[in-house]
Amino acid sequence: MTASHSPLILPSEITSPDAYATRRDFLRTMGAGLLALGTTPSLFAAESGPQRLDGVIASPLSARDEKLTSYSAATTYNNFYEFGPDKDSPAKNAHRLRTRPWTLTIDGEVKTARTFGIDDILKWAPLEERIYRLRCVEGWSAVIPWAGFSFSELLKRVEPTGNAKFVEFWSLADPEQMPYVRLPLLDWPYVEALRMDEARHPLTLLALGMYGEVMPKQNGATLRLVVPWKYGFKSGKSIVRIRFVEKQTTTTWMKSGPEEYGFYSNVNPDVPHKRWSQATERRLGEFSKRKTLPFNGYAEQVAGLYAGMDLRKNF
Repeated sequence: MTASHSPLILPSEITSPDAYATRRDFLRTMGAGLLALGTTPSLFAAESGPQRLDGVIASPLSARDEKLTSYSAATTYNNFYEFGPDKDSPAKNAHRLRTRPWTLTIDGEVKTARTFGIDDILKWAPLEERIYRLRCVEGWSAVIPWAGFSFSELLKRVEPTGNAKFVEFWSLADPEQMPYVRLPLLDWPYVEALRMDEARHPLTLLALGMYGEVMPKQNGATLRLVVPWKYGFKSGKSIVRIRFVEKQTTTTWMKSGPEEYGFYSNVNPDVPHKRWSQATERRLGEFSKRKTLPFNGYAEQVAGLYAGMDLRKNF
């Protein structure tokens, strides 16, 4: 599935230069300073190429009428600020990430807190290939064959209490592996959250791979969330902790820009971002724009979760 061409899209075509230029220049300068000072860790030995995933089964939940985004585009144009502010930064810098050993801690409103190793997680259920659309709040989109299993598989192995109304997803924040965590771009660690009914929905995926391979580091290895009807920043990467809580979480991007990033962040073409429209999007690898679909095209499956809600107010 690997294509040889690069994504036909530039960061300047999508992200407002006025909005991000100053921040990116600051981060780039500080990052270069860290390297010059020798404060970044030694590079870890390169892995021996992508690792194939065995036993992945096709899922009926896939959007199979969609053309896949090329592997090269999906793995070289990313948001992963722990590895840098530009779209090509993750692919350049994520080789520092150590994906083994990897553990996932489950705590908060559960009867017994537990920690799972990644090899234990891989035994929970057969991995399913799910072709999901991914829509970024900045206006670009992709169609990616993820490999993982429903979040409900985790719920079978932990016992949330009756007080658990929301679930948080905490990403790794290790400055030795992620040099940009040393900079005040965001309030680290990166934390996202869902309502319990959103987390339980069959479409909510805990992903360990894509394109038939182990999850690339720049795409959120070892374990990431995929919530296909929400903007991409809701799908936390490199998850090391899942915490069940009673009250709605103020997530990382809500702290950074509460007027721009709401808790729900459902894909909604009728609710513009404060600095740009959400009515259209550009698929990686394509020149022309297309209309943005409500709930990213998953309205039939998920709109009922929000019955009676004002989705302009609860953006």
